[in-house]
Amino acid sequence: MNIKTEEYKIASLSEDEQTVDAIKSAEAEIASLSGKEVTLIAYEKTTGQEQ
Repeated sequence: MNIKTEEYKIASLSEDEQTVDAIKSAEAEIASLSGKEVTLIAYEKTTGQEQ
């Protein structure tokens, strides 16, 4: 998969343990409801310039 956008970039959350835990919990809940494994991707808004 190739997603290209200049308005958003993938958010770096490696040092934000609480947010990562919330995303993992949401993934598990969605998987439980849908019966399919999912991966959520967090994006953050940029100023439109590559960073």
